[in-house]
Amino acid sequence: MTPKVQRAAPPFMQIAEHFRMKIKEGVLAQDAKLPSIAEISREWGVATATAAKAIKQLQEEGYVRSSSQGTFADLGRKLTSGPDRLQMLRATGSGFRSGESVEILSAELVPASTDVAEALKVDEGAQVVQRRRVYRDDTGVVAVSTSWLASDLVEAAPELLETGPLPKMTFGLIEDRTGRRAVRRRDVVAMYPTPEDIAQILGVEGGTQALTMTNQYWDQYGEPTEYARDFLGAGRELSAEYALS
Repeated sequence: MTPKVQRAAPPFMQIAEHFRMKIKEGVLAQDAKLPSIAEISREWGVATATAAKAIKQLQEEGYVRSSSQGTFADLGRKLTSGPDRLQMLRATGSGFRSGESVEILSAELVPASTDVAEALKVDEGAQVVQRRRVYRDDTGVVAVSTSWLASDLVEAAPELLETGPLPKMTFGLIEDRTGRRAVRRRDVVAMYPTPEDIAQILGVEGGTQALTMTNQYWDQYGEPTEYARDFLGAGRELSAEYALS
């Protein structure tokens, strides 16, 4: 492939990306105040018009809101996905945004279904760890999340079978106990019928089609560490931004 010169993004996009990442990673929590346009202009050495354009870009993408009091981080009803929580955990030490809470509904060994077995490279029907949790914020249910992990991890991390929050979530616990760090993931967004037990939590009828995100994680050795599926709460949205060459 012929190499191509990578041209830097316009200054306003670089500034927007800086604050976008801080908001996504939780460094700038919900309702945290951003620097003023004058402060951004001075700190970055750009014109105030460029700083204002960066803030406008963030507004259009739904990451901030502005008023006469200033500009504030505001993710609205964007979903905090598993990958988002991993980024936040590594950046801030916490996988939760301001106002969010988690309730662990169950932590147990279950037979692996076909898709779980394929994802974790175990035999169908083999025992795997299943952890189910519900995330909430001040507007209601964010998502009902179920994750599956190979049962041999229990020896190093018995907390996986305890119905309580893990201090560093499953990602951090596995890395601390085994040295296996999640370094790659695949995300799949799809509609699935809502199982009866999850439907009760989401306040919908069983079998109702719901938006889901399924995540597969691999460690530095290319081995699967976790497989998870989130059923989104009503009105939640998935979004992502990418630089296009």
